[in-house]
Amino acid sequence: MTIGFILFDQLTTLDFIGFYDGITRLKMLGFKEDVTWDLCALTEEIGDDRGITFKVNQVSPDLSEYDLIFVPGGMGTRALQYNVEFIDWLQTAKDVTYKVSVCTGSLLLGAAGFLTNRKATTHPNAFDLLQQYINKLEHARIVQDADVITGGGVSTSVDLGLYMCELIDGAETARKIQKQMDYPYYKNNIVT
Repeated sequence: MTIGFILFDQLTTLDFIGFYDGITRLKMLGFKEDVTWDLCALTEEIGDDRGITFKVNQVSPDLSEYDLIFVPGGMGTRALQYNVEFIDWLQTAKDVTYKVSVCTGSLLLGAAGFLTNRKATTHPNAFDLLQQYINKLEHARIVQDADVITGGGVSTSVDLGLYMCELIDGAETARKIQKQMDYPYYKNNIVT
């Protein structure tokens, strides 16, 4: 399984790291040896909303080559949803098996057309912004609608990472990763 983490300026780091930490443990703890990942962006470096800089190892890759893309949220999504270059790039993931977002990353999935006639969620403060892209807004932490999985606000990214671990390798693997992370809150308010 190949994972593309979609990064951009003004992302919220916990949105990214919460998901990244859980799902990369599939490989790090020996559950799935074939899991690989890239940090993908349109530039070689991006800065989060508080001053952390990330170095990117794949600049503008064809996202169709991934099995899963993950889009975090953050204030940068407000402008990026109207950025033609970014949305065109994101649309190269149209046939990817799993399109996943947390927080306002769902605005970017919506702008790319991935939420048309689907149910989804986002950060509660951005419900009104998401309405333009979806069929049904769900007030839930995690919403799965076929190949698109969206998560609520910031800390939901940890739950979302565990949810994907469960989808990929089963409940027992997710439980073991959850225990290793010393994280007691998984399995709360999921809509499928």
